[in-house]
Amino acid sequence: MRQSCIAIIGAPMDLGAGRRGVDMGPSALRLAGLDARLRSLGYEIQDLGNVTVAQPEATPIGPHRARFLPQIAQTCTRLGEMVYHAVSDDKLPLVLGGDHSVAVGTVAGLARARRENGEKIGLIWIDAHADMNSPDSSPSGNVHGMPLACCIGQGPSELTDIFDFAPKVDPRNVAIIGLRDVDRTEVPRVRGAGIAAFTMREIDERGLRSVMTEAIECVSEGTTGFHVSFDMDAVDPREAPGVGTPVRGGLTYREAHLAMEILCDCDKLAGMEIVEVNPVLDVANQTAILGVELVLSALGMRIL
Repeated sequence: MRQSCIAIIGAPMDLGAGRRGVDMGPSALRLAGLDARLRSLGYEIQDLGNVTVAQPEATPIGPHRARFLPQIAQTCTRLGEMVYHAVSDDKLPLVLGGDHSVAVGTVAGLARARRENGEKIGLIWIDAHADMNSPDSSPSGNVHGMPLACCIGQGPSELTDIFDFAPKVDPRNVAIIGLRDVDRTEVPRVRGAGIAAFTMREIDERGLRSVMTEAIECVSEGTTGFHVSFDMDAVDPREAPGVGTPVRGGLTYREAHLAMEILCDCDKLAGMEIVEVNPVLDVANQTAILGVELVLSALGMRIL
């Protein structure tokens, strides 16, 4: 299933988060040598540049419970179109965020392309947070806490109904890995959604391989591949300090790489995104460098 060409798409979204600076994430990842290092693995690379995003300073905040919602929906639709065309041209889409609300667009474009062939996708969501809030449950109104809910059809119609179908992914084909910070109002939504949710406690007790094996089984049932949405705050902040919502006790450096290596081994990767890299909060581009390394592990780099 491995595609020989990767389409890199920057999504410098800085509308869904509560702290500024994440719009520079795509540049930081590119600066960390992403293109050249992917070429060293034998891939053809097509960098499609960045999707257009409204600037917060020149944009009305809009509804308090879903800040910048219209502008986020517009950007996600544009991103979804770019992803859709990349997949239709038999390229593997690699999206560089931006805050995690960009995943609504990435998943929409990928799901649309597969749907036209009568196929479904699975979704592996690697994150310290569940991102399952709604405007009614969100304590902050920041849309980057809502994208997974939108991908399974639970959220504002502006986001759930991009390309006029919902859900983009069946909840039974979704696995969250690395949870350790879930809003109290969000807990019943996670438990009742029908997704597979693996907390850090489960990783500690069972080991990462056991968790990844079960997650892959979940997202592969009845699908023809899966998308990986990797929020860098899933990794412990000692390894990834440049994120807007750091939480202690995350994946170690080696656990993060092992997760990507296991996903690569099953040869079902349909798309990937790295999000929430915030250079303003980073140390010597450490988080972006790690993000590039994780992409390489997911796409075939091996120790031997």
